[in-house]
Amino acid sequence: MLRCSPPLGFALLLVTGCFSDNPVGALDTDSGSSTTDPVSVPTSGSDTATATTTATDPSGTSATSGSSTETTDGSTDDSTGESTGETIVCEGGNCAVDILVVMDNSGTMAREQARVGRAMAGLEAGLRARQLDVQIMFTTVDNGNPYCTPFEPEGYDPSMGTPITTSCTERLDDFTGLGINSDMVPESCTDTCPVAAAPMDDPFVAFSEDGDNAPDLTPTDIDGDGMDDSPAAMTMACLAPQGINGCGYESPLETMLQALNPGATWNQGPRPFLRPDATLAVVVVTDEADCSIEDFGVMDDDSYYEINPDNGMPQASSALCWNAGVDCVGPDGDGEYDCSPTNGGPLYPLGRYTGLLIDQLQDTQGKDVVMLGVVGVPSVTDRAEDSPFEAQAGGVADLVYRDWLPSDIQPSDDAAGITAEDKQFDFGVGPGCSQVGGEEAQAVPPSRLRAVCESLDEGSERTDLRCCLESICDDDFSGATQCLLGLLDNVHGA
Repeated sequence: MLRCSPPLGFALLLVTGCFSDNPVGALDTDSGSSTTDPVSVPTSGSDTATATTTATDPSGTSATSGSSTETTDGSTDDSTGESTGETIVCEGGNCAVDILVVMDNSGTMAREQARVGRAMAGLEAGLRARQLDVQIMFTTVDNGNPYCTPFEPEGYDPSMGTPITTSCTERLDDFTGLGINSDMVPESCTDTCPVAAAPMDDPFVAFSEDGDNAPDLTPTDIDGDGMDDSPAAMTMACLAPQGINGCGYESPLETMLQALNPGATWNQGPRPFLRPDATLAVVVVTDEADCSIEDFGVMDDDSYYEINPDNGMPQASSALCWNAGVDCVGPDGDGEYDCSPTNGGPLYPLGRYTGLLIDQLQDTQGKDVVMLGVVGVPSVTDRAEDSPFEAQAGGVADLVYRDWLPSDIQPSDDAAGITAEDKQFDFGVGPGCSQVGGEEAQAVPPSRLRAVCESLDEGSERTDLRCCLESICDDDFSGATQCLLGLLDNVHGA
């Protein structure tokens, strides 16, 4: 069951999505390399970012948000064919937007990465229709972990926030998972990247009314809508898939912070990614809990472990990330918990990240900051027709925290003999979203990431939406694309 406050100890599946039956490796302080020294951001005195909920059970309610197609004015139509309103074009003032995409590259992310690749066409079209000056950079959630180091493939280094600048077709070895009998899914790249494409000269894709830095490519349909997409969209679709051989202790908040390090080479010079006058949009795509570790001693602390049902012993699993980062009270009579992020140690306190996004970038530097999380929350079942297209039903409002139930087990897991007890050991918390029909998908609730995202909406003068949380269990990510464009409308449309 979920740990209650005070925590009785949570656990963690070693490199979840990579393998669960290999032994945890010996502690190795070589956690990978980076081209830039990691940034150090002081933690604010009081970390007030919290996220709690006791809403209804999302299991079985992950209806998709529907597919969307781009209209001639750049607005989108949902699956009902109803117009979402005219595109808000950026006119006058500053129309620059820097978009950082932090992609989970662990073993369960093949399906989701393919969907992100397909979503790039709609995103690029929507940004162009708004006449924005765009830079979009990609990195992974792998910040290095001594327990993952012994299992890293030859030549692999954790990104630690470093931009990924090569086409996924040049990284097809990354689309084989770790461990015995691992999946090989090169189609997660090649289905949306038929021709290798990478930005010229820059570690990010750039496009505006004045041109782009994409290679000279013959336009191709990358999202299956019957219309050819631009070279810039094709390049974005080739950079987005990151592979499935990354560490299963995902650290999206920390790699986000490192990618935004003002001292990093890609944020300096005459053409930096992080431009001082540009809106910053952060997009995080992950199916697990944030595991941005400050003290790696947590890896050997069995108070955060779960009981392995195979041997009755406490053992490390991905549940450690949940157990070390979230406190829960309950369960109540419906089996639901009231959960909120812990305030510091052994994971980095959330003030480290709100301090960067809000205190430093937003308040001190005057930047507009928005965030989209494509994460483990129920699907949005109804959204506003006009920008910012916020959820009217479903979504994070329906998120609950509970233990795994037998009814959560998907057909493929059931066929493999995986039980609810196994899943509880693996993750420490039940699914935040599930998709059983069609392609299976499940994801853990994003407590820490949710708190950071929703903190952007707080403040006495904040009346417009700056945070959007969409379901990673959706059949397509058109709703997530739509919501990100809506967030940017809030900034550039008035």
